[in-house]
Amino acid sequence: MRARYFLMTIILPRQNLFWNTKPIIVLFSFGICDDAHTVRTQASVRPADLRQVKNGHSPDFGYPRLKPGKGLDLSQFFMAYLKPDQPEKVYVPALRAAKEKGEKLVCLTAYDYPTARIVDEAGVDIILVGDSMGNVIHGYGNTIPVTLDEILSATMAVKRGSTRALIVSDMPYGTFHTGDNKAVRNAMRLLKNGGAEAVKLEGGRNRVDLVKRLVDEEIPVMAHIGLTPQSVHKLGGYRVQGKTTVDANKLIEDAKLLEEAGAFAIVLELIPREVAETISKELTISTVGIGAGAACDIQVLVLHDLIGFTFGRQPRFVRQYANVSEVISTAITEWMEDVRTGDYPSEAESYGFPKEAKAVTEGS
Repeated sequence: MRARYFLMTIILPRQNLFWNTKPIIVLFSFGICDDAHTVRTQASVRPADLRQVKNGHSPDFGYPRLKPGKGLDLSQFFMAYLKPDQPEKVYVPALRAAKEKGEKLVCLTAYDYPTARIVDEAGVDIILVGDSMGNVIHGYGNTIPVTLDEILSATMAVKRGSTRALIVSDMPYGTFHTGDNKAVRNAMRLLKNGGAEAVKLEGGRNRVDLVKRLVDEEIPVMAHIGLTPQSVHKLGGYRVQGKTTVDANKLIEDAKLLEEAGAFAIVLELIPREVAETISKELTISTVGIGAGAACDIQVLVLHDLIGFTFGRQPRFVRQYANVSEVISTAITEWMEDVRTGDYPSEAESYGFPKEAKAVTEGS
């Protein structure tokens, strides 16, 4: 058995390629055995101020400690080193990959920086900058009055607060109804100026040509069928859709047509769970359910409904996990009481006159 030995010097950043700062120099001497095709390594790390490695792993880098005489797959070493500490960014192709693996994803709405940051850091996969802001932010009776500028401003704030989640922005009523060229320009504004990574638009077979055009212009599209809130006047209210065989088959056909047009996902809102399950099984793209049962690939809710930060009667499909309205009301009430009784602000919450200046004043 013959072995060939090599010396390799590698200069690496101190932590990883996406951060800073000091480089380190790693010297490898390794031999390749002709018959076994194994690699044996020895390593020395400089400078000497690196933290002491414990339990066979480096707390600074997260890669296996190199020990003399131990076989090491160098490709695994470099992949472990180069892998960022933060979770992997979610892009459009990740949705199809998750569906193929049978993994459920989650989507929540956000309309500003702080909530986007909380939602993103919690691990939500998709943030929808929805025209539902018309109801829960602006107090409109429905989503129809929401403007492109309002969605654009919210998208910009959400983009600043998010690093991982896929950001999808709604196209409000009137922004894609008066010609494909105008719709493309409006969608481009959301991506180019707002920082969105995809757009969502409502409608079935009547939107197929538009979806094709947007996709041709490199704009990812999430479709939306079932209850489409922008059609509330036509539908006569917020009612379950697809309750007859004819209507259910129409929804199934619409979903297939939208997939063929290039949509990467389809929201199914307020339809029977059996219909949603059929659509989810027959499509290769992801279904996003809201009031459509558990068979959908992704579940979405309006954040304000989830955390109890809304007023009035909630839809049947909402499960409330907190009561933020009550928390805020309690905090405000307690603060007002402290102000009125003189308990707030205390000395610790105030700024006193500097001692040096006080001494000079008293001596004058």
